[in-house]
Amino acid sequence: MYRSSKYLVTGGAGFIGSHLVDALLAKGHDVVVLDDLTTGRTENLTEAQQNPRFRFVHGSVLDAPLVDRLVEECEIVVHLAAAVGVKLIVEQPLQSFVINTKGTENVIEAAQRYTRRILIASTSEIYGKNSSGPLNENSDRVLGSPSVARWSYSTAKAVDEIMAVLYHRERGLASTVVRFFNTVGPRQSPAYGMVIPRFARQAVRGEPLTIHADGRQSRCFLHVSDAVAALLLLLEHPAAVGDTFNIGAGDEISIRELAEQVIAQAGSVSSVEHLSYDEAYGPGFEDMERRVPDTTRLRALTGWQPRHTLADILADAIADARSELHGDLPAHAPGTPEQRLPAVCAPASETALAGR
Repeated sequence: MYRSSKYLVTGGAGFIGSHLVDALLAKGHDVVVLDDLTTGRTENLTEAQQNPRFRFVHGSVLDAPLVDRLVEECEIVVHLAAAVGVKLIVEQPLQSFVINTKGTENVIEAAQRYTRRILIASTSEIYGKNSSGPLNENSDRVLGSPSVARWSYSTAKAVDEIMAVLYHRERGLASTVVRFFNTVGPRQSPAYGMVIPRFARQAVRGEPLTIHADGRQSRCFLHVSDAVAALLLLLEHPAAVGDTFNIGAGDEISIRELAEQVIAQAGSVSSVEHLSYDEAYGPGFEDMERRVPDTTRLRALTGWQPRHTLADILADAIADARSELHGDLPAHAPGTPEQRLPAVCAPASETALAGR
């Protein structure tokens, strides 16, 4: 017999978070979202706010008493709140590190205190510069110097994973870790270095698509609805507890080829321009040549398969960009507390919480 549950989704006004909220509500669950709207947007929750099972709380995961109260009242926690996006991490490394470690510690401690099931979002950045592939969950981490901001993000997320694993092993916390590879879809902002939304907006405006370095670096892109489907399967599967899962697509494409496909699919007259990493992010930036996930573990446990192609992903991104250009959608900028949404307000933190 189906049983509804009450979920707490941190970072639920963000890109992935808001899609997960909609899916949980559609399945009849109650959902509480905690987000301080630094990168999350109230517009992402337009559909959710019409549902009486939904509640929004404006606040930060750095507010430990608030986190404690919300975890106590919910049964399952999905921790998506984090500082995300290469641009944000490079520009605000210390702030990002604190959010991604202390915030997660607060959420995990509360989940342990009240014996709650928790799913913790990590990232493919865990693998660092390891460009072999496909990468499975036991692949080595290959990192540069700790002085390079890019690797401070990878390290912070590794700390999050280690906490989840040790709390599970030593204290019985029912935790699951997921590592998102490049996830794309409606509501994703180009503001923090996300390549497909940025390319789509440049293409529909007829502006040059800016490629970093030579464009030969390759990535795999997963539609957000497929990522959410994976999350739901893992949340519903008892055997996912205590384990880590890659979530990503397997079709690899170079960034140069991606730009050309966006231009063609948008029917754009845009050209392609190359920027050095120094021009894009400042001196000392490091990147990896490939990032390809091995999702065997996820598929074997749940039977999950992505349903959307890259063409589907680009169609959604281009449609989003056109709607924004024509004024049908607001520009994708961080949210503000003044934007109207039924909320239980908490004191604003000095440090931002970024919604995925």
